[in-house]
Amino acid sequence: MSNRQLMVPPGFRFHPTDEELLYYYLRKKLAYEAIDLDVIRDVDLNKLEPWDLKEKCKIGSGPQDEWYFFSRKDKKYPTGTRTNRATAAGFWKATGRDKVIDISNSKRIGMRKTLVFYTGRAPHGKKTDWIMHEYRLNHETSQGEGWVVCRLFQKKICQNNILPEEVVEEDQYKSRASNLYPVEQV
Repeated sequence: MSNRQLMVPPGFRFHPTDEELLYYYLRKKLAYEAIDLDVIRDVDLNKLEPWDLKEKCKIGSGPQDEWYFFSRKDKKYPTGTRTNRATAAGFWKATGRDKVIDISNSKRIGMRKTLVFYTGRAPHGKKTDWIMHEYRLNHETSQGEGWVVCRLFQKKICQNNILPEEVVEEDQYKSRASNLYPVEQV
């Protein structure tokens, strides 16, 4: 696929589920099967920053909140198993536990890893609002030479550029303060 914008029909929206990303797109890619509408691009995650991926993976001409791409997992060391997730401007850091993805709530088909982008170098990087979900098939079913499919998005920011966690903390402070200093009702 080239670097130019992908042409899709007017009104086209691409919002695949976790199961569809794994079972349809990634499984077909690994099996070298044709995908009906080839909208997910191959990118080298280590050569692009999240803000560059946004343009590279754009689908159609409308606004997008999420961007999708295939990428090969790059090893940090030639003989090791650790994944290299560094770019020129920063690094992707895994957060939380991997989520199991089942098909029809019965058969486990893969896992989803959540990563956050930090600018700078570890351990002194600065956390950004860029989030990536990295999907991989089960080891038993995957002969994929390290291919993953990724969903990239920016964390939603509330009004006044306050992140949702800060709003909750502020509301908790207000409720505690009102309990400490009750206002007389007239």
